[in-house]
Amino acid sequence: MSLMPHRIFRLLTVVWVGSLLTIGYAVAPVLFTSLDRTTAGAVAAQLFRIEGVLGAVCGILLLGLANLVIRRGGNAYRRLRWLVTGMLLCVLVGYFALQPFMNAMRIAAVEAGTDVGHSAYAVRFGMLHGISSLFYLIESLLGVVLIWKLPLGEGAGSVQQSAPGVSGKVTG
Repeated sequence: MSLMPHRIFRLLTVVWVGSLLTIGYAVAPVLFTSLDRTTAGAVAAQLFRIEGVLGAVCGILLLGLANLVIRRGGNAYRRLRWLVTGMLLCVLVGYFALQPFMNAMRIAAVEAGTDVGHSAYAVRFGMLHGISSLFYLIESLLGVVLIWKLPLGEGAGSVQQSAPGVSGKVTG
């Protein structure tokens, strides 16, 4: 079997999970310690929007690749498909269901001449932000597990045995 689908799967996984961890746990905290809250929130919202689109695209492509590899005999991708599905659901809920409401509250607060933290929307925004953060955390944890469980070679993680009692060699 060709190594190309496995390599593309790994590349897309690393891009998705790497950007997810970098933006959520490195860039966003730095923004809020370096900029005023309103500016940091606006920049973070834009970065999370980009991350949401990237996650949706990567998730759909990874599901397609997993199905292709499974049809070719890569059974290790069956369990990975569930991790990708979980991550994709987190993206869809977090970015495409909750974020539009949060953005609408942010815009309404600005139009009222204040930031969302000091507006009538502060409590609802905080609640949605907490729920969104929980989905982001779950997506991140699933992503780390996905990377941990990635197959090691062409045989989707299989080990070739030369003889009983002799250690195997990873293919790939």
